[in-house]
Amino acid sequence: MTFREKVIAAFLLLTLFLALGWWITAAYRAVTIPLPKNGGHYSEGMVGQPLYINPLISQTSQIDADLTQLIYSALFTYDTTGIPVAHLAERYDLSEDKKTYTVFLRENIQWHDGQPLTADDVIFTFTLLKDPAYKSPLRHNWQGVDVAKQDDRTVTFTLKNPYSGFIHNLTVGILPKHIWESITSETFTLAERNLSPIGSGPYQFGDLQKDSAGNIVSYELRASRTYFLGEPHISKMTFHFYPDEETLIAAYNKKEIMGIHNVLPRSSDAIAPERSTAFYELHVPRYFAIFLNRSKSVPLAAREVREALSAATDRSTIVDIILKQRGSALRSPFTSFMDGYADDRQQPDFDRERANRILDENGWERKEDGIRQKNDVRLSFTITTADWPELTDTAALLKEQWQEIGAAVEIQALSITDLQQNEIRPREYDALLFGQVTHFFPDPYFFWHSSQKLDPGLNLAVLNHKDVDATLDQLRLEHDQERRRALYGDFQKFLAEDVPAIFLYSPSYVYVMTTKVKGVTLNNINAPQYRFAHVHEWYLKTRRVMK
Repeated sequence: MTFREKVIAAFLLLTLFLALGWWITAAYRAVTIPLPKNGGHYSEGMVGQPLYINPLISQTSQIDADLTQLIYSALFTYDTTGIPVAHLAERYDLSEDKKTYTVFLRENIQWHDGQPLTADDVIFTFTLLKDPAYKSPLRHNWQGVDVAKQDDRTVTFTLKNPYSGFIHNLTVGILPKHIWESITSETFTLAERNLSPIGSGPYQFGDLQKDSAGNIVSYELRASRTYFLGEPHISKMTFHFYPDEETLIAAYNKKEIMGIHNVLPRSSDAIAPERSTAFYELHVPRYFAIFLNRSKSVPLAAREVREALSAATDRSTIVDIILKQRGSALRSPFTSFMDGYADDRQQPDFDRERANRILDENGWERKEDGIRQKNDVRLSFTITTADWPELTDTAALLKEQWQEIGAAVEIQALSITDLQQNEIRPREYDALLFGQVTHFFPDPYFFWHSSQKLDPGLNLAVLNHKDVDATLDQLRLEHDQERRRALYGDFQKFLAEDVPAIFLYSPSYVYVMTTKVKGVTLNNINAPQYRFAHVHEWYLKTRRVMK
């Protein structure tokens, strides 16, 4: 054969082998399916550091809440749509008077150290939670609840009065009694186990790394082989901690990490656009509003002023500018994806002409400086908020919008500690720009009932409305879902009429991660940490089996 013929023959042989390989691969794929395979290492970045990886005191830090969700298990958790479902519990019974919940534990549950998890651990956890000496933020949910052991797998919770939302209170992680019973309330927050915990969740503590200054820079978790729902597919998860969001995003763009726990709207454009990146934009039942304290501000005590300010609020523009369209405008504390949302019982849409007309008709005259006044009362007040860019920018937009109808607005931005201690607790603000977190099946009692006007209650509008109180009292007793929806509608109607707050928006929770992670099913989550509710089903590796 000539050299040219040899080249042609070699090319044809190569083509034949490639074609044969393609057909063999195609045939193999046609008769097999991919399944998850255990193994792999996932890494995620967060801003801040862990402090209390402890289900009783993790609520004040998102990092703590995230890691607690991975390490501990609760009697109940949430499914991918935000509905509470049994977890450590196998099932529960509810007494006819709706006051006693009998919870039955699964069999053969183990702690990460191999000890059995029993009813004694459940009793121990809720006894500590109820004790004021342990200072759990969840304690207010447990006043008047008696907890008793029936046997090693059965616990009863007896309420003084029926409460339809009680199952949500059982989503707190359970502590191991044999680890924590020797730790006193005085040393509870200082205990080493807050950073090297023993839990019963899908992942167990592996290791942590600190820098020369003592700051935690990484935290390693390993799949628990004894997890009662099965060993997680991903063998190891490492969390890296960064001082700010810019450094975090830079680390992701350089592929030093595979995911980011939360991306704020202002920073989403900084993430390098790649096909290997997945943006999970999740609905979370939280909202931001201006809470109007009529007991501190004379003009805000006038209903027509509150109504006019609401009508002059261009919420869509705020969502576009502040949230970069990653969220939804709100006109009540209910988002459109929450159970009980009533579209016909919301605060009215943006209408500046209507806002001006309301003020004109009620004697609020514009003065030479453009600011309205009625008798000797000037339409001026201060918006107080946290010194977070999203909130200060929102306040600045509201100031511009309300100036158009003759309101003089000042802005006071404080550190979150100063805001909580000196403004929110004593209710010293005129108008408070702040957020609240609820559930997809909410209990608005703590946020709007008149009994919660003072600290530690969360009625930030200092609302005292007898019809709202009666509706909220009835909601807590009502178990029928249709009747609950009707009561939710009544509640939204009262808020739309009285305008104790001006509702603004509900931001989406944006979770960013590599597309290499499979098995991720996320839609609605009651809080960011519940993105890990089914983490044991995530996987990085696959194997193929015959169909």
